[in-house]
Amino acid sequence: MSWLPPEEYVRTLPNATMYAALYFTDTEGSPLALRSAHGVETWQFPGGNVEHGDADPFATAVRECREETGIDFAGPPALLLTHFVPPHQGWPCAKIGFVFDGGVLTASELGGIVLDPAEHTDWLVQPLSAWKTTMSPRLFTRIASLHEARNGGSAAFLSDPM
Repeated sequence: MSWLPPEEYVRTLPNATMYAALYFTDTEGSPLALRSAHGVETWQFPGGNVEHGDADPFATAVRECREETGIDFAGPPALLLTHFVPPHQGWPCAKIGFVFDGGVLTASELGGIVLDPAEHTDWLVQPLSAWKTTMSPRLFTRIASLHEARNGGSAAFLSDPM
């Protein structure tokens, strides 16, 4: 293949979308997740797809968290997980996710969550062991990887099977 100008070369590459989210726990270390109103992913972290105009994935996570929960996160961008999802039936291109550490929420902060009913119907904080029976094995692998990354002090990489 001969050299192509960048604007032509990128058209030869696979397409991918990106998402970004924040991982929160309560003061006991139990993860927070939101129940999707759409049923696609029953439980999700505050976050969403990177959109045109977002400065970077962390800005997306902060924006989406504010829109979905009312939490205006002001912490530093501490990456916990990079997540790769290959194309699959129902989603025609790869998806790359960045999940950042949202820190610990107090009972008062959790009580202040205001969900966008167009996106989420409920939120739940429970021990990691309880999430294993609440969410799908695929989603539990993600939450377990986040839990391990935060407790281990280094970011993780997770790739869904093809």
